[in-house]
Amino acid sequence: MTIFVTGGAGFIGSNFVRHWLTQSPDQKTDPIVVIDKLTYAGNISSLEDSLQTENVEFILSDIGDTHLISSLLEKYDPRAIINFAAESHVDRSIHAPEDFIQTNVVATNRLLQAAHHWWSRQAEHAKQNFRFLHISTDEVYGSLLETMPPVTEESSYRPNNPYSASKAASDHLVRAYHHTYGLPVLTTNCSNNYGPYQFPEKLIPLIIRNALDGKSLPVYGDGQNVRDWLYVTDHCQAICKVLEKGRIGEVYNIGGSNEMKNIDVVRMICSILDKNSPRTDGKPYENLITHVEDRKGHDRRYAIDSTKIERELNWRPNHDFESGLRKTVMWYLENRGWISDVTKRHGEDNFFPHK
Repeated sequence: MTIFVTGGAGFIGSNFVRHWLTQSPDQKTDPIVVIDKLTYAGNISSLEDSLQTENVEFILSDIGDTHLISSLLEKYDPRAIINFAAESHVDRSIHAPEDFIQTNVVATNRLLQAAHHWWSRQAEHAKQNFRFLHISTDEVYGSLLETMPPVTEESSYRPNNPYSASKAASDHLVRAYHHTYGLPVLTTNCSNNYGPYQFPEKLIPLIIRNALDGKSLPVYGDGQNVRDWLYVTDHCQAICKVLEKGRIGEVYNIGGSNEMKNIDVVRMICSILDKNSPRTDGKPYENLITHVEDRKGHDRRYAIDSTKIERELNWRPNHDFESGLRKTVMWYLENRGWISDVTKRHGEDNFFPHK
């Protein structure tokens, strides 16, 4: 049976499609319909290998296009919608919050409306088997002090920027469609993802790209902001677990248990590059680090407790940060053409310091 992957040409979405196709043979028989409007962060080249298989079909569309989404639901009768579609970059949300409200709130609501309208007319067994899985972020929980424990699924929402506020709103809409209409939903809140095919405005690919180009490596403020890092394929494995066995209406936090300061992440990248692609002048990449003016309202620390998904669904990340980061840096070194392609396509004005 078909699954819909919205935002499937983006970073996590394209990795999920690729991961799905490498799973067990019975899962391979489930066709995937990728729905993406191909904004700057959605790249069809990220799906190039997946689209060569007969099980993946790509449709250019906005999730807010109710008429088209409704017609696709009628045509394909999916057993699941996995919603990755979102504006996700904090810097952009500070400069243009309206875009985030339109995509993350208005368009998500329209997707929910279309899904509910279609689902409510299905046979009972189809209704019971359907899932709407919404992918969200740990940023909805807000910033933590150094001494505070990681957030759980019971923690209060305290978003501090337009991006996280718009994602919090979408989470609440998903919850409301379950409690009001009975739509069988699931929500996951993940920590910072990293890995292949990430648009180079986010910290890790931006630092790699700038370093290879001999440019400065921008670090916000004092660089002491802490994030929990989750390797993208570990996230994809968790999503598969939630889709397969997650309890309807529940929220699952997905973290990597890898809290790192931004400055330490940058230094680790520099160290890996020094060994694998040294500068022609023999100097260490760390010499390129430049501290820049801090972001407005910059959250100090995110940390996420994944006990629930570990206990209920037997999921744990396979990568520690050191191994995942090394694998990530090596991928970008081996795929410089992908970075060059997306950079040329969107121009320097599309790059902010980092998330």
